[in-house]
Amino acid sequence: MMNFSVVFIMGSLFMIFCGLWSFISYNKHLLNSLLSLEFMMLGVFWLLSLQMASVGSEIYFSLFFLTLAACEGALGLSLLVFVVRSHDNDRFSSFSMLEC
Repeated sequence: MMNFSVVFIMGSLFMIFCGLWSFISYNKHLLNSLLSLEFMMLGVFWLLSLQMASVGSEIYFSLFFLTLAACEGALGLSLLVFVVRSHDNDRFSSFSMLEC
């Protein structure tokens, strides 16, 4: 019988690799890319909080990481709103470097 911490660590690593796979393979829309990045952040947060709980050190570092992940999500959503308002969609194929 496997230890629960090993199962949780394997689950969080699986979440990180699934997020990475979806970020690489489904990159046609900006919203899909942002969702896969948030899924990877959730896996990293879960792995970080498990590691901090097992070591018994400061748990405030994981709260700081969660705050930074939330700020990253808000910045990504504001970028998505800006792109949709300026280009009328979030597809990467419609972006051009020559447009202002």
